[in-house]
This record gives sequence, structure tokens and C-alpha cells, in this order.
Amino acid sequence: MSTISAQLRQAQLRRGLPTVLAMTALLLAAVPAWPRTPQPAALTVLAAASLTDAFRALAAEYHRSTGADVRLSFGSSAALKTQIQQGAPADVFASADREQMEPLARAGLVAAPRVLAHNRLAVAVPAKGAKVRSVADLAKPGVRLVLAAPTAPAGRYADEMLRRLDGARGYQRGFAGRALANVVSREANVRAALAKVELGETDAAVVYATDAMASRKVRALPVPAMAQVRAVYLIAVVADSHNRQLAEGFVRLALSPHGQAALRRYGFQ
Repeated sequence: MSTISAQLRQAQLRRGLPTVLAMTALLLAAVPAWPRTPQPAALTVLAAASLTDAFRALAAEYHRSTGADVRLSFGSSAALKTQIQQGAPADVFASADREQMEPLARAGLVAAPRVLAHNRLAVAVPAKGAKVRSVADLAKPGVRLVLAAPTAPAGRYADEMLRRLDGARGYQRGFAGRALANVVSREANVRAALAKVELGETDAAVVYATDAMASRKVRALPVPAMAQVRAVYLIAVVADSHNRQLAEGFVRLALSPHGQAALRRYGFQ
């Protein structure tokens, strides 16, 4: 091909290029734009370990009604409080006591805590072949006792229960010291303490009544009324929540008559 012919051909191609681009744009515009499937919103709820069963039920119901993916993280209320203080992502916090919630409220890390529920203590023993038959037996030599860690609300409540029994009617002075001498471990949270009984690794554990109720592998021994501790649970939206509307909706569900009825089904008061 001569040089002149090649130059003519290139000129024709350049003149036709705008037409080709215009036709391509028209074809693309004619293609239907498929709507994007929106990703479901995710809600992160940090809750005391004793709320495990009740909150799983509430989370499933909230997902059905809103489509939101509720991510539950359970643990000691003290550990969860620390996570929030350190900036861990969270939308809702439910604590097993006021002592973990109130510092967060004073620091502006949670908004307007509300009372969620109440709980009480029980002594969990194996459902069969239990060595411990009454709360008084916790101080007997050779008994293996497990409590939650002192920083966990359940551990602090257990210590308070033992102190109240020390020297009370039917209990000798020094009861608390002897019972504490039988402690073989202090677990990170109350569900971990319950697991020790379920696995046969201890003779008894002081847990919440709701925890003992949730397990078929243990039997609950009642705590005398004079030593019973009433645990107060609080719930609040985390101030840095990126899903505030959904977080407020979850809190409303938990506090609603329907949510409260669900908590009562799991033994909360």
C-alpha cells in the first residue's frame, strides 16, 4: 500500500471514530441497569454471658423483622466494658450490673442506660451423683467449688452471698473463709463456671439461676433468702454506634412487653 493510500485510510478511520463511540454509548444506554442487592445492615451487641440464650432468641426475632444481621458477643460484663473503653466496634451493650455500665455512661460512651432485667443466684451441682446437697456443704472439706472471677458481676455477687452467710442462722462464723478455701478456679464469666459443673470438673459452682435453668446437666440448689443477691441488668446504645437507628430498635425490642416476656421465659425477672 502506498504512503498516500495509508494516509487516506487513517483519515477515514479518524472521521468514523466519533460515530463508533456514539453508537457504543447508545447501545450501553439501552442495556437495562440491574438493581444492586443491598447488603443487610449488621448490628453488634455486646452482652453479659448469662444473657446468651435470651439474646439469641431476641436477635433471631430482630433479624426476621428488620433483616439486620445481629452479631452477638458474650462475655464478662467487665471485659466487655473494657472493650468499649478501648474503642472496639459495638452498637449495644447489656451488662449484668450497674458497676460496669455507669462508668461508661459518665464517660459518654453509652447513652441513657435502662434497666433490662433482674436475676438471682443459685448453686449449680451435677444433676446426678451430686456431692453437694445444700449451700451449707460448700464449706465442707474436700468440696471443689468454682466461682466466676472477682471482676465479673457473677463473681462479685458470689463473694457477697458467701459473706452474708458467714455467721448467719444455720451457718457458723468462718463459713465464707472455708468455702473460699474450697475454690479450685475462678472463671472468666459465669457460663464458664457453669461448664465446669457440666463437665464434671467441680462439685459446685455459684451461678445465676437462669444459667442453671438453661442446662439439663445440672441441678440448682436455692440460695437462702437472707443471702440472696438481686442482680440488675442494664442495656444501652453505644455512643459511637454506626447503626444507631437499628441499635435503638434492638433496645426497644428488649424493653418492650414482648421482649420482657421472652426474658422471663429464660428465667429473668
